Amino acid sequence: MDDTTEQGPILVMIDADACPVKDETYKVADRHDVKTFVIANSWINVPRSPMIERVVVPAGPDVADDWIAERARPGVVVITADVPLAARCMKAGANVIAPNGRAFTDQSMGMALATRNLMDQLRSQGETTRGPAPFSPKQRSEFLSALDLALVRLERAGFAKR
Repeated sequence: MDDTTEQGPILVMIDADACPVKDETYKVADRHDVKTFVIANSWINVPRSPMIERVVVPAGPDVADDWIAERARPGVVVITADVPLAARCMKAGANVIAPNGRAFTDQSMGMALATRNLMDQLRSQGETTRGPAPFSPKQRSEFLSALDLALVRLERAGFAKR
């Protein structure tokens, strides 16, 4: 048996709270015949499909993040805007894509963490900071392309679809 099949099949995991690209993720994962997990700390409606599994974790800080990070590995694509979760998943070998289509990389992670920490510090000192810009059709398109590319690369690397 080769190394990739021992590592398990390709999986997609969505950090689902406030994720604006769940429907897009379902479509791309379905096209690639890949199992998708939708993780949240409250019930979220998902399509009825044997390839989509809703995971409701207990309420609490980082419980959903911990569930995802504990299962991250090579062959897994994680969809999240959460920079610390992205860093944890990348460390485990997973591919991580933000909802705007930006793939987290070793090169971009340092700057992403630094920016997040700076913004947290400013907010804790009472500064008013802007939230994210409204989600655009261009970002949705970039996400679709990034997820498709990540799944194609895993398939070409020999990871199994199921």
